[in-house]
Amino acid sequence: MRSLERYPLEDMASRVGTPFYFYDGDFLRASTARFANAALGPGSAARYAMKANSGHKILEVMRDAGMWIDAVSGNEVLRARRAGFPGGAEPPVILLTSDVFRDNALETVLRERVTPNVGSPGMLGELRAAGYRGPVAVRVNPGFGQGRVESTDTGGPSSKHGIWPDRLGEVRRQAKDAGLSITLLHAHVGTGPALLEFDTNVKRLVEFFRAFLPEFPEASAVSLGGGIPHPYRPGEAAYDPGSLRSLLERASRDLTAAARRPVRVEIEPGRFLVAGGAVLVTRVKDVKETRANERGPGHTFVMVDAGFCDLLRPALYGAYHEIEVLGARAAGPPEPLVVAGPLCESGDVFTRGEQELLEPRSMPRPEPGDLLALHDAGAYGASMSSNYLSIGRAAEVWWEQGRATLVARREALEDVLAPECDVPV
Repeated sequence: MRSLERYPLEDMASRVGTPFYFYDGDFLRASTARFANAALGPGSAARYAMKANSGHKILEVMRDAGMWIDAVSGNEVLRARRAGFPGGAEPPVILLTSDVFRDNALETVLRERVTPNVGSPGMLGELRAAGYRGPVAVRVNPGFGQGRVESTDTGGPSSKHGIWPDRLGEVRRQAKDAGLSITLLHAHVGTGPALLEFDTNVKRLVEFFRAFLPEFPEASAVSLGGGIPHPYRPGEAAYDPGSLRSLLERASRDLTAAARRPVRVEIEPGRFLVAGGAVLVTRVKDVKETRANERGPGHTFVMVDAGFCDLLRPALYGAYHEIEVLGARAAGPPEPLVVAGPLCESGDVFTRGEQELLEPRSMPRPEPGDLLALHDAGAYGASMSSNYLSIGRAAEVWWEQGRATLVARREALEDVLAPECDVPV
């Protein structure tokens, strides 16, 4: 969704206020369908990792494209059910992947009969004590994994996710004693910034699981997790989902041969499906400068009304989002600018690097009142937003077939205060 000229964003901003998330539903439907047609074939399935964005319109797109769901909380399961995804385990359309059971997660498993994907051995004991006797999945930490930065690694000794391989025999015996059948093995090792690292990691996981599958005679599926890269920076090459089809077909053949029974291969695209389908629209409130001194160089700060309470990724781990100046000044000469938000935190800056340092961005200088758009904000944007400083979450606007619809209103103070109470416990 690189070109924004055709959308009446200024008109939308005047109606719903800024900042707001803007989604192109036509783009999301077309790109998700294209992915499903290109990447999936016999013996494979895709679960949308709804932690990336659990909005009801996003879930509608995924449901219509035939995606299954990977949920991480009881409420995500219930949101998927409200969006029309079926419960039950035959087939296991919704998988609850969790490191521990929290809040209503265990209760939701029991009521909705969705398959739990256990990430710690103790979860099996909790399932047994609760009276659950259905199928389970087991998340394995294969001993390797990576992310775009070290803090996002999802496998290896520094990762909290999954069960270490030398505990799998104990887990298998524990499940058998509890009357639980392990029907799916799962690992998620993520990917780094290089385009084909995902393919390399998938191949490594297939080899890893080939050694373990014969020990799990009831396992009929293996999930290879997610991590398909998205090109956040201009000029970055895009991942071809067509190459994934042959990779998954080969994985299914290899795992089926190792297990001597049909094995379904699953993947979990999240970011890849939704990142490019949305922008965060924010208004410039001021432009100010600091002067160089012995502490460092001076900077020109473009102050906007969006902050890390709206889009956390740059402050959390230095994630890059292309920033576009909208309107007449978009054609002006570029200069190095730092784009920063309104929060009382030095980290409330959208132009940061992976080392958490300011990285001025070359762009035309806007003026107060102009709109900026932060691109590729569809994944881990709205879903990670917060009420920090008692600020209400931003509005969300959906564009489809030439029509704009408000699909999430801006939160008011009453929404922020709604959970507060004074009740004896």
